[in-house]
Amino acid sequence: MAPPIAYSLIATDLDGTLLRGDDTLSDRSRSALAAAVAAGARHLVVTGRPAPRVQPLLAELGGTGLAVCGQGAQLYDAGTHRMVWSVTLDRELADTALGKIEAEVGYVYAAVDQDGVDGLTLIEPGYEMPHPTLPAVRVPRRDDLWAEPISKVLLRHPYLSDDALAAAARQVVGSMATVTMSGPGTVELQPSGVTKATGLARAADLMGLEPSGTIAFGDMPNDIPMFAWAARGVAMANAHPELKATADEVTLSNEEDGIAVVLERLLEDGRRGPGAAASRA
Repeated sequence: MAPPIAYSLIATDLDGTLLRGDDTLSDRSRSALAAAVAAGARHLVVTGRPAPRVQPLLAELGGTGLAVCGQGAQLYDAGTHRMVWSVTLDRELADTALGKIEAEVGYVYAAVDQDGVDGLTLIEPGYEMPHPTLPAVRVPRRDDLWAEPISKVLLRHPYLSDDALAAAARQVVGSMATVTMSGPGTVELQPSGVTKATGLARAADLMGLEPSGTIAFGDMPNDIPMFAWAARGVAMANAHPELKATADEVTLSNEEDGIAVVLERLLEDGRRGPGAAASRA
């Protein structure tokens, strides 16, 4: 019989967390997740990537269940290739918010993730994808970004840091949208009130699971709401200082299989019995 594990739900971010810098999943991480699932846990991807950019990885993981995508704006079912739930960002509001940001910090480069299981990532002239392995379609004008419903807007500034751009955006956007920072060169606007935590909570409810049984892994400030919702939040060694400050634990980096290290320890504690973790503390 498979050994027990302390958490029934393992929520993992992708970029900078589960995936290595080359967008691959290590054999060790794959094995640790498989062992945790065999022990009775569920693995849930909770990512800023839109659903179309997650599908190949879910197939590689053998996942046929739910995935939280688009910073919590999308709940995707890999088994049926359909969106269980999604919320879009009003395009007129997004354009207005973008104008307010530019009035504060000068011209920014923008991109959008379209809604839907086959939605495209559109980028305007001058915008460079932070993850060059992810496909995108360049459009000739900013107005072309608003052609179809969108889940979020991605922003880059010619010289401001991500922290400075995110702070300025929050100040002028207010309640019009949620501003997140999800990776190097990735400041985003998403529907107001939508976070990874709201998406995770919706997925967990459908799975019949609770925050008290959830462990979450992440690396950027957009993971802070997820950490607040889960019973335990584990930041990677390469994580942003803001996330580390809220974490219950800091593990090794994504390049060093930090998630696997924690899961292997939890599985070993399960084999030893309820008092194992306390005796090692």
